[in-house]
Amino acid sequence: MDCQTLIRYLSDYIDRELDETLAAEARDHLATCPNCSVVLDSTQKMILMSKFTGQVAIPKTRREKLWSEIEAAFRERKAED
Repeated sequence: MDCQTLIRYLSDYIDRELDETLAAEARDHLATCPNCSVVLDSTQKMILMSKFTGQVAIPKTRREKLWSEIEAAFRERKAED
């Protein structure tokens, strides 16, 4: 699994909704990719913070833009490697 694929499945991974094959690939990738580990950790912390402070919905257009920016950052980093 590469970074882009992990980002695509991140929500399902966190929610434990991936089939075992994809979940294993995600775990393997996370074990070797510090960038994706940071994204996972940050996302999980944001989820916990929102539970304690009350849920704040991110508008759909902003959420889509945020995911696009994250994916672009991973593509850029991959191009540099």
